[in-house]
Amino acid sequence: MSILGLKKKQPKTFKVKVSTMDAEMEFSCEVKWKGKDLFDLVCRTIGLRETWFFGLRYTVKDTYAWLKPDKRVLDQEVPKDSPITFHFLAKFFPEKVEDELVQEITQHLFFLQVKKQILDEEIFCSPEASVLLASYAVQAKYGDYDPNFHKPGFLAQDELLPKRVLMQYQMTPDMWEEKITAWYAEHRNITRDEAEMEYLKIAQDLEMYGVSYFSITQNKRDTELLLGVDAQGLHIYNPNNKLSPNKSFPWSGIRNISYSEKEFTIKPLDKKKEVFKFYSSQLRVNKLILQLCIGNHDLFMRRRKVDSIEVQQMKAQAKEEKARKKVERQILAREKQMREEAERAKEDMERRLFQLQDEARMANEALLRSEETADLLAEKAQIAEEEAKLLAHKAAEAEQERQRLEVTALKTKEEKRLMEQKMREAESLAVKLVEQSERRLKEADHLKQDLNEAKDAERKAKQKLLEITKSTYPLIAAYSSPPPPTGPESPDTTLDMGSMSVRMDFKDSDMKRLSMEIERERLEYMEKSKHLQDQLKELKSEIESLKLEEQQQAGLYSLRSYAEPPYIPHSNIQLFENLESEGKKNLKY
Repeated sequence: MSILGLKKKQPKTFKVKVSTMDAEMEFSCEVKWKGKDLFDLVCRTIGLRETWFFGLRYTVKDTYAWLKPDKRVLDQEVPKDSPITFHFLAKFFPEKVEDELVQEITQHLFFLQVKKQILDEEIFCSPEASVLLASYAVQAKYGDYDPNFHKPGFLAQDELLPKRVLMQYQMTPDMWEEKITAWYAEHRNITRDEAEMEYLKIAQDLEMYGVSYFSITQNKRDTELLLGVDAQGLHIYNPNNKLSPNKSFPWSGIRNISYSEKEFTIKPLDKKKEVFKFYSSQLRVNKLILQLCIGNHDLFMRRRKVDSIEVQQMKAQAKEEKARKKVERQILAREKQMREEAERAKEDMERRLFQLQDEARMANEALLRSEETADLLAEKAQIAEEEAKLLAHKAAEAEQERQRLEVTALKTKEEKRLMEQKMREAESLAVKLVEQSERRLKEADHLKQDLNEAKDAERKAKQKLLEITKSTYPLIAAYSSPPPPTGPESPDTTLDMGSMSVRMDFKDSDMKRLSMEIERERLEYMEKSKHLQDQLKELKSEIESLKLEEQQQAGLYSLRSYAEPPYIPHSNIQLFENLESEGKKNLKY
């Protein structure tokens, strides 16, 4: 027997790609697999137990369809691509997410799907609710807000708000981020599953949450309407208003739903109410509507019954899991708090260590500076000591100079006193000389007058003698020899001539004597005047030398009290100059 005949025949397979809201998976499926086999494989792979909310959706032409569980995969109208693409999505939505969604994976898948529908504007959301939902989405993704870590701009790459909301207000991305962050900061200590649950609790109150819309027409009128199917029942809308239904049929009030080809009939539980009929043009859409109606109605009825053992076990496990996670979170929170306290203590210690290091460094620097300062101060002290010695020496010299200046000042004062005394003596002498000069001038004037009178008398006598001589000249010629006296008058005549000769001799001698006295007095006066002029010159030179010496002393030592020149009255100096000029005049005279 051949070995190849012993081998089992390998089953034929086909490739499938399943996309969830946060992952993509590929499977190799057998040709004979039904939709349920593939769906169970996906649920086991992601760990999902609440399978009744979900389904595998695929695209057919211009609409979509859900994979039927009791029919082979390849026998359905799935795409012929390889691999075949399916989307694992929520097919039915709970009435109250907090009561019905047990597993965290279920909450997470619903959160991702509802968030995408809001961002894609399949679910209408007001701007205020959008910002609040965005803050919970940020809390679920990033955890607690930390201003040191979450710097401005950290949400720049995240899509958090619908484009309609962004276009509705003239606000920059930074302004939107600031608003979201303000709410986000208030969600501290909320875990990821709690934040996602809060997100779903807000979203389930939105008018378009969990509603599947289909285009329909009403019987006979062909009026275009919208049919909405959700967990509460069936709703009829105007095409331009998906928020407020015109008519609603809750599941509790519907007795039967049936369709025949394109016609749907809704029969109310109250037989008195009118049966509602509508039409849908596509058979594939009609089947989809019927599937959604059956599934939502079954879940509606299931919610009103006691939970199955499986659901009770799941809820108990979920409760235990939540309690365990709560304890873990508490322990984690305590550990986190202790770690934060330890980190703060560590930071404080490090800060204290850095502070001590800085203080030690500053102390070392201060010590070095103090040593340098000490050395510098020692040098300065030595320099100061030398300067002190030099200053002491200079002080001694200054003291000596001061004493010398005091002696000089005393000498100067004594000289000044002597000079003043000399000046007073010179002044008195000058006054006397002036008086004497005036007296001499007066005497000279009198002598001149007497001399002039004498000269006039002499001139008159000479003239008279000349007249007498002229009158007696013939007699002298006639009597060349003197005749003997003949009569009594002869002796008298001779006597008269002799007396006149004596008088003339007397006048000549007086004139000579007077001239000699005048000349002698003039010479004495000239000598005295010359002597007085020499004294005045000597006194003036002494005054000038004293002035020059005291000015030099004032410039060298800046001693104002000793540098002032001796005071010489201006009137005395002028008097000396007048005396000097008068003496010169007298000398000239």
